[in-house]
Amino acid sequence: MNFLRGVMGGPSAGPQPSGADTIQKLCDRVASSTLLDDRRDAVRALKSLSKKYRLEVGIQAMEHLIHVLQTDRSDSEIIGYALDTLYNVISNDLEEEEQEENSAKQVDDLGSQFTEIFIKQQENVTLLLTLVEEFDFHVRWPGVKLLTSLLKQQGPQVQQIILVSPMGVSRLMDLLADSREVIRNDGVLLLQQLTKSNAAIQKIVAFENAFERLLDIITEEGNSDGGIVVEDCLLLLQNLLKNNNSNQNFFKEGSYIQRMKPWFEVGDDNCGWSAQKVTNLHLMLQLVRVLVSPTNPPGATSSCQKAMFHCGLLQQLCTILMATGVPADILTETINTVSEVIRGCQTNQDYFASVNAPSNPPRPAIVVLLMSMVNERQPFVLRCAVLYCFQCFLYKNQKGQGEIVSTLLPSTIDGNSVSAGQLLCGGLFSTDSLSNWCAAVALAHALQENGTLKEQLLRVQLATSIGNPPVSLLQQCTNILSQGSKVQTRVGLLMLLCTWLSNCSIAVTHFLHNPANVPFLTGQIAENLGEEEQLVQGLCALLLGISIYYNDNSLENYRKEKLKQLIEKRIGRENFIEKLGFISKHELYSRAAQKPQPSFSSPDHMMFDHEFTKLVKELEGVISKAIYKSSEEDKKEEEVKKTLEQHDNIVTHYKKVIREQDQELEELKQRISTLTSQNEQLQATVTQQVSQIQQHKDQYNLLKVQLGKDTQHHNSHGDKLQMNGIQTEEVSKLKEELEEWKNKHELLQGQLKEKDSVIEKLNSSQLEMGATEQSLQTSRFGGLEHSNELQKELEMLRSQLQLQAAEISKLQMENQKLQVMNTAADPMLGDSGAPAAMSSELEARLEQEIKELKSQVKALSEEKESLKQQLDSSTSTVAILQDKNSRLEREVAESKKEQDDLLVLLADQDQKISAQKMKLKDFGVAVEDEDDTESGDQGDEDEDGDEEEQDENTAVCYQEN
Repeated sequence: MNFLRGVMGGPSAGPQPSGADTIQKLCDRVASSTLLDDRRDAVRALKSLSKKYRLEVGIQAMEHLIHVLQTDRSDSEIIGYALDTLYNVISNDLEEEEQEENSAKQVDDLGSQFTEIFIKQQENVTLLLTLVEEFDFHVRWPGVKLLTSLLKQQGPQVQQIILVSPMGVSRLMDLLADSREVIRNDGVLLLQQLTKSNAAIQKIVAFENAFERLLDIITEEGNSDGGIVVEDCLLLLQNLLKNNNSNQNFFKEGSYIQRMKPWFEVGDDNCGWSAQKVTNLHLMLQLVRVLVSPTNPPGATSSCQKAMFHCGLLQQLCTILMATGVPADILTETINTVSEVIRGCQTNQDYFASVNAPSNPPRPAIVVLLMSMVNERQPFVLRCAVLYCFQCFLYKNQKGQGEIVSTLLPSTIDGNSVSAGQLLCGGLFSTDSLSNWCAAVALAHALQENGTLKEQLLRVQLATSIGNPPVSLLQQCTNILSQGSKVQTRVGLLMLLCTWLSNCSIAVTHFLHNPANVPFLTGQIAENLGEEEQLVQGLCALLLGISIYYNDNSLENYRKEKLKQLIEKRIGRENFIEKLGFISKHELYSRAAQKPQPSFSSPDHMMFDHEFTKLVKELEGVISKAIYKSSEEDKKEEEVKKTLEQHDNIVTHYKKVIREQDQELEELKQRISTLTSQNEQLQATVTQQVSQIQQHKDQYNLLKVQLGKDTQHHNSHGDKLQMNGIQTEEVSKLKEELEEWKNKHELLQGQLKEKDSVIEKLNSSQLEMGATEQSLQTSRFGGLEHSNELQKELEMLRSQLQLQAAEISKLQMENQKLQVMNTAADPMLGDSGAPAAMSSELEARLEQEIKELKSQVKALSEEKESLKQQLDSSTSTVAILQDKNSRLEREVAESKKEQDDLLVLLADQDQKISAQKMKLKDFGVAVEDEDDTESGDQGDEDEDGDEEEQDENTAVCYQEN
């Protein structure tokens, strides 16, 4: 301690030692002292000198401090001093006085050099990771700060060391669970540096449950109302999700998008936004955009867009969009966020189209936004955001495009309210060049890849002034173009015209119909103008090239060949191609081609649209080739185009036919499967009924035996008259019911014969039609199989009815025997010597037998109802077959009419049909002829005759019995 007092500046009579000498003595003390207290005091002194004498402490003491970390881990105090000293040496967070003395470059170099020395031995970083695991605050916190500083200085190298260290990233993830907020917050900063530009570490951190912990911290801190901790968590989330498809998918599948919705519940009172709240909400909106960025894979973006709609996040964003009192930068970023959430997603686009602003009367949100876009008093970034939102709303949205264009058509214009089309026309012809450009680009997006709307827009008529006739929108655009307006206005109009005329021959014809347009374009291209006008010259060359390439030669004076000759005489082909190349060589063209969002540093740089750059890239090459083609080549190309169109039409026609036949086959297959299932159900029902009939037969035999015994033992019963009277009455009822069954059975048999005759007629008519086309053969073959199956089912039902008729006749014979027995018992009615107990017992048994007979009658009536249902189903099946047969006959008649054309156009398909027939024969499928079918029908009739003879023999056997 006396040594330290002398070193630290105590009163001394001799000369004071310099800082370097003091640091050297302290380093010697740390290295040589055996007492822990002396080493601790020396390290504490080095810590106090490390900020002022950073270079000296770093050079002389770093090795000793690392040795202390390795050997004195048992003492947390000296470890904390050593970590703080190393942090002061490596970190560039200097005091203001030191920053004034040293330049920023020297500071950065110094921290980077010391970091390189420290991480040269990878064991030092591993040791630091071990110390960060300590729970002691005086060890863990300085360790976190030191590791963060190392990552700031030499990020990639330290990341690689941590990545190969066992459980290195997992150790650092535990910092988020620390109950001490200081360590937790610095742990978030550490993970920010750790996850920068390293996808492997980002994935590990994400799968270590980072999303759950960070979202919990944001919720605890108050979401957007939280402090700087929320900002740090949001920055870390952006590191984990940006350009990392794996983590984005994990975030979506973990249902974390749903937890983002409360972030944007800003409430009705939007006044008094703090700077931190604005920053937090801005980062939250950026995080949403990371998930739905156009640069992400389309499938991942689409799934995130759907999840945001279903959880209500899009609705919440639209609420902020239409709210009042929202800061301008938040409103701008919200518009950009909504734009990317709805881009290319039909469901979200439809919802956005239905959003209304809270005004009186309510106006669509699109109209309100367009009013801001064409208003020159609005901020430039806000107008760019509205344009991007409109572009995203129309991206791959033909429905939305049609709604916008319809507001321009004469039949749908509403004079009482402002529409989107009126706002676009107003902006297109206003005095503000930026409004002209934005309106032209917006209208071009309404026509993007939609030929129908391009033709409809030709109908739009504009009233330029009172007393003058209206002019078309196309003509008005060319008029303004020729008046020599600002460059930005002319660029916007030329982009609109190029988009409008591309791939639309009718629009090209309308454009060329005005005799002033072509001379204006050739004059603009031929002049030698300054650099500012070169862009206009290139766009004029592109427009003239489109007029040549998509020209259908309907105007005699402006045929393709004449326009090429005009270019050759007045401009020159090489000069024309050179002017056309001005577009793609322009710097602003390259910037616009990078991403869909229009981002410009100033309004003067607002020249090109992203989608238009795609059009230029597509047309520049084909226009250059078209200029050099001769008339003969053009004719050949047109002939090839016509041939291809005819071929495409033929292919489309037969694709449609094949599609219809496939649908018919699918319907037939479904019907066959339905009938198969019904057949199985009927078979199960018949099996069940057969078993029930067998049970009834057994019960009836038992009753008959019991009744015979009772009549032998009780012939002298005294009260036989009354009981026989009851039995006779029941037997008569049974006779009546049996007669009814016979009549109904005969009716059923007659209906079955009628159905058999109908089916036979259907089979004969189908056999006469023959085979015409492979698809028709396939469908008819399925119908024949279907009718054969139904005939088999009807045969089975007829056999079952015959069996049941035999059972009925058998029951009738049994009843006749009972009647004979009753008549034999009549002479003994006068004998009344039997006891009363025997009489009551016999009466009870007879009543029981009568009840059982009634139940049998009820069961047989239920069977009769089921047979009726089966007959009804077979009747409906026959009707379906008749309908199908008539339809097949019509198709055959139509196919015969088209047969001549088919023979010419589908000769190769005839060969395929024959090959398919050979394959069917190889697979064992027989192609039936009329003779074979008639012989098969004759065999069926013989089998039916044999079955009828067998039924008659069976009936004779029953009668003999």
